[in-house]
Formats: sequence, C-alpha cells, structure tokens
Amino acid sequence: MLKKKKSRKIEAGVFTNIELLTSAKMSPDEKKIAYTIENISEDRRNYYSRIHVVDIASGKSRQYTYGEVYDRGMAWSHDGKTIAFISTRNKKTGIYLMPIEGGSERKLIERDGSFSHLNWTPDGKEIVFQFRLNDSHEIKDEKKKKEAPAYRRITRLFYRLDGAGFLPRDRYHIWKVNVDGGEMIQLTKGKYDDMGPTLSHDGKLIAFVSNRSRNPDVDVMHDDIFVLPTKGGKLRKIQTPVGPKMELSFSPDSKKLAYVGHANPDDPWGVTNFHLWTVGIGGRPRARDLIPKFDRQVKDSTIGDMGEAFMVPTPVWSPDGKRIYFASSDTGCTNVFYVPAKGGLPTRVTKKKCHIKEYSFGKNCKRFAAVYSTQKTPGELHLIPAVYNGDIKSKVLTAPSRKMMTEINMPGIKEVWFKAQDGTKLQGWMITPPRFTKNRKYPAILEIHGGPRSQYGYTFYFEMLYLASQGYVVFYTNPRGGGGRGETFAGTIVGDWGTIDYTDCMAAADYLENLPFVNSKKMGVTGGSYGGYMTNWIIGHTNRFRAAVTQRSVVNLKSFFGTSDMGYSLNREFLGLPWTTEETYKRCSPLTYAGNIKTPLLIIHSEQDLRCGIEQAEQLFVTLKMMKRTAEFIRFPEEPHGLSRHGRPDRRIARLELIRNWFDKYLK
Repeated sequence: MLKKKKSRKIEAGVFTNIELLTSAKMSPDEKKIAYTIENISEDRRNYYSRIHVVDIASGKSRQYTYGEVYDRGMAWSHDGKTIAFISTRNKKTGIYLMPIEGGSERKLIERDGSFSHLNWTPDGKEIVFQFRLNDSHEIKDEKKKKEAPAYRRITRLFYRLDGAGFLPRDRYHIWKVNVDGGEMIQLTKGKYDDMGPTLSHDGKLIAFVSNRSRNPDVDVMHDDIFVLPTKGGKLRKIQTPVGPKMELSFSPDSKKLAYVGHANPDDPWGVTNFHLWTVGIGGRPRARDLIPKFDRQVKDSTIGDMGEAFMVPTPVWSPDGKRIYFASSDTGCTNVFYVPAKGGLPTRVTKKKCHIKEYSFGKNCKRFAAVYSTQKTPGELHLIPAVYNGDIKSKVLTAPSRKMMTEINMPGIKEVWFKAQDGTKLQGWMITPPRFTKNRKYPAILEIHGGPRSQYGYTFYFEMLYLASQGYVVFYTNPRGGGGRGETFAGTIVGDWGTIDYTDCMAAADYLENLPFVNSKKMGVTGGSYGGYMTNWIIGHTNRFRAAVTQRSVVNLKSFFGTSDMGYSLNREFLGLPWTTEETYKRCSPLTYAGNIKTPLLIIHSEQDLRCGIEQAEQLFVTLKMMKRTAEFIRFPEEPHGLSRHGRPDRRIARLELIRNWFDKYLK
C-alpha cells in the first residue's frame, strides 16, 4: 500500500510553484479555449507566460508557446484558425500570429512601444490595435537606450505612471497592420490618447474612447466616444453625457455601442457606480444607463495578491441583441450578470461566492469561459452556461495548480459578519492555522485592504494563507469607505478619512480579541496603500496592537498631492486643494498624530513607487526615529507600488518573510 504524501506547510516561497491561470479566450465556434499560464523562473527573478489551448469536447489541452516569453492579449480570428497575441521576447515586444491546426507562431510586427486591444477585421486581412511608441525608439545604439537622458523636460501634469515610469512623448493612437506583412498604418493622430479600439461586426467602423477636453490631465473623467472608418478617414464624436467611459462593445447589427461608465465627472475616488450604458452610433437612441437602480459597480473590485487588480471586462451582446453580459462586484464577490438590452434588473449567472477574474464568449453566447478563483483556488478555467435556469453549473476544464494545492495543509477560512459601533453589519473573513484547536490562544493579525474603494472577498490571497500557516489567526474585513456595498457605503469617508473607517476597523479588532482562542495581548495590524494609511492612523490613535507593519502607505496628504502620479486628483476626494482646505488635509494625515505612536512599526516601501512615493515612508521613519520610537525601514529597489502582487518574485518572498519575522518578534 502506498504511503500517503504528507501535507506541506505554506512557506513564503510556495507561491512561486503556482501555475497561475491569467486569461482565457473562447474560440468563435465555442469549441476551443485559448488560455495563458504564468510561471515563475527557477531563479525566482522573472515571470513567463505561455499560451495553451483546450479542446472543450475532449478536455485535452496542448501548450502552443514555449521558452522565456511573456504572451498576452490574445484575439481569435473570425474563422477560428489563427490567434493573434502580444509577446515580449528578448526584451522586445510585438504582435505574433499562431495557427491553431499546427505550425509555429510567426512574428507579424515588432516595435519599440506598447501594444494592446488587438481586433481582427471580419475578412481576416488586418488587425486593428492600440499602440504608443517609447521615446527610446529614436535611439539606434542599444547601449544608449539603457542610459538616462541628460534631462527631462516636463510640460504636462500627468507625466508618469506607477509601474510604467516616465511617460513617453508619444500618445496612444489607433493603428492597423495587414496580416500578410507590411508596415503599421496609423489611423489617429494628435496630442490626445486614443484608447480601447473595438470593431463593428461588419468591419466598417472602429470605435474608441478619447479625452479631448481642454485640459485632460485635470479633467480626467471627460471622456468621449469616437468612431472612424476602418479604412481611415474623418473622426465622428458620439454624443454622450460627460463622464468616464471604457470597454466599448458593438451590438450585433453594428448600430449601437455598449460601454462601461457613469455621468459624474467630479466623482471622488471611485464612489459613483460605473454602470452599463448603451448609445446609438448616430447619437440615436441617446445614451442611457441600463441599470440605474443597480447599486453596485460594473467592474472587478475584488483584490488578491496573485496578478493584477481592478479589471473592467468588456460587455458582451447576445447574438440576437436582446441581452448584454457584464461583470459586477458585490459583497466580496465578482460575478457575471446579464441585463435586457432595453434595460432592467440584472440576472446573475455565476455562483455567488467566487471571483470571476475574466470571461470570454464565442459567437453563439450559449456558454462562456471564465478565469475562476476562490479563497482556496488561485485560478481555474471554467465553462459556464450563459443563461441562468435556477441551477448554476460549471465545468472545470483545467485547474493547473490543483494537485499542488491538495498537497498543502491549508488553513481554515470562515466568513463572519459583525456589527460596527453604530450597528451596521460588516463583512469579514477569519483564517485559522492548520490543525487549529479552540483549546489554545493564538496571536492574531488584522489586515486592512487598499483602495480605499476595493473589497476583500472570495479570491485567493496568498499573504493571508501564509501568515495563518505560521500560527496566526488572520482577520480581514471590508470597512465602510470600501467597495462592494454600494455608493452610500463607499462614500461615507469622502473628505473625512480616519473617522468611520477607523471605528469600523476597531469594531473588527473588538470582534477579534473577544474570540476565546485569540490572545488579546498579542495582536498585530497591517495593510498596504490605503490599508497602510489606516495602519498608520490606527497606531496613532490607539496602543491596543502589540506590533504593526505599514506597507506602501500614505502618511502626509499634503505632500502626497504633489508627489503621487495621481495625487493631484485628491481634491475630489477631500473636497478641495491643500491650500484651500488645509485643515482637512492636516486633520486626515496620519503624520499629524505620529507623536502618539508607541507601537513597534515596520515600514515597507518600494523605491520606484510612483503612486505613494517613498518620501511618504521617509517622513514617517525620520519622525519616529527622532522621537526614539521603535521603527525599522525596509526599502525595495526598482519595485513599483504593486510589489506584493507582481513584483520580482524573490522580493515578494523577502517581503512576506519580513512581515512574518516582525510579527514573530513581538507577538510570539
């Protein structure tokens, strides 16, 4: 009899063995699904992504691309014979074509720039896409491309972006290329960014979004929709309400567009619900919100730490034009819904307690492919019926990391609801260590999410599982000010951070320390971004936590306004500018209360973080050291704001171990 393999404990490096399903695209005939699997290199310094294709009927998968490549952005040709995709190989990026019936992929075009949104024309002769040149394309000497310029002349407000660095002079425009080869043809020009192209079903028109207001860097939500002939020609603007717009989708008869957006250009940071809208190509019928009474966001607000966050999947029309499918976040979940094209109440078509990270339909819209995640599943490929009939069933086509996960001694996960100080019900999840028993006392950690308008939920979060596996009770919650519970819930902290969000976090701490198996004298708190802000705020207002770790945090709102890549939009969140509402910025800044901090604090920040600049961490560290408080400062070189989700793998491991060691030092 074979001896059963012992379960492994989750250590910091375990995530590097996960084969992460990152995207899925259904073939037009709904017989195959192309998907990408992301792997981490053996030296734990790089990511690779390769394309696989599964035959739905047989369930057999085949890997199509190999080597040290990063493939993404797949698009099936209309006849289903070829997949176009974007690939980075040997540090060069281009568009490649891959025949499904056999043969190796072919490089179509390679340019020094950024590609996205590949669209095949119906005749299969051209591909339309979004593209922007890098500044280095003008430098012929490869060695000089790596050198910094003598100086940078900055003339616009939005000149850098976290994860991308300094933006090039060129703007995103709409281009096309013939699949038989040839030069790229530029279809739009000018000093504005043209984003998210999509083709009409008859192939005659391209629709895209562009902010062509007088000052788009300030009026960031003044988007318009434009159409132009695919063969090139004059642009035409479609009349829509002022506001943000994205993810355009033509109706089957090519007479309407669906899009995701709202009509509040002065919205704070993500309070107003993005909804599903439609508009006629000729401006008739007028643009209308199809789900005005649906108090949820039409986007993915659920955050984890495996891959990127905050995706907005494109709406999909049914072939008869009577339904439109979309994704929405609700109470810890991200699900797929449909709504009548005339408007009405949405119908959910996926199991509630899950995280649909991406979906893709074929031409018939009878079923769709979904990248499906749960709290114990990093990513599976599911095939799901497109119409809800009272019995939601999905078929698992591939689960690349299931075997590995079954060999791990997983912690226990439980959803809990508890009351805030004013009686409001709040949602949270408690993770208990493997082999948990109620007969002993455990140290505990409270985790606070970033955003603030995101939500924790039913998705895989390695950090939580890791800390629980090290012997901690981990509690993570969705306090007010966050997403997933509607506009009122999200808007409670506008102009007033550190108030009701703080008391909600303290209600979570009360719940945690009153559990009979939690050692109330050995509790820690941590969070990143806005969660780091709240960590700083908490330890400046209470000494109930024995230790804290603040990550990529905000400390001083006044300096954040001028140093963050998006800080200048803070006036919408705090109802004024630092020099017009100075008292608000000061009152809501954790640095104001740093003199009260007695809790041992570990500060973790990335040196290339352009969202929350490292000067935020520097201010807090210097302040605490001058007051002779217990504080340490960890700086990760080269990394942006999203280190925890997609930073260099060895640095992600180091970060997890640093957090665990700090809590071990003070809580064990």
